Amino acid sequence: QVQLVESGGGLVQAGGSLRLSCIASGSILSIRLMGWYRQAPGKQREPVATITSGGTTNYADSVKGRFTISRDNAKNTVYLQMNSLKPEDTAVYYCNMIYGYSSWGQGTQVTVSS
Repeated sequence: QVQLVESGGGLVQAGGSLRLSCIASGSILSIRLMGWYRQAPGKQREPVATITSGGTTNYADSVKGRFTISRDNAKNTVYLQMNSLKPEDTAVYYCNMIYGYSSWGQGTQVTVSS
């Protein structure tokens, strides 16, 4: 069974940076798509950024120019570098991987204070 474990969340002031990591454990031959999603209190989960096995990225308009997604295929790991953080970025961030099945991490809290 594949498990995803996120790390790197925390409390940061507006304008600061955080780097999230998500590593997959278990037997995975190929991960087609890796992504980060977030869910703020009282809101639905929304996509933040995705990256294909070939390195094609896609970002939500609200994070373009501030967030960067990257992956290390050899380590089955996906990263999210978040710069110029805003209070509206406060949410629980989840990673997702699609490899024939879909798996989700447990989430990591990101809190941005004004």
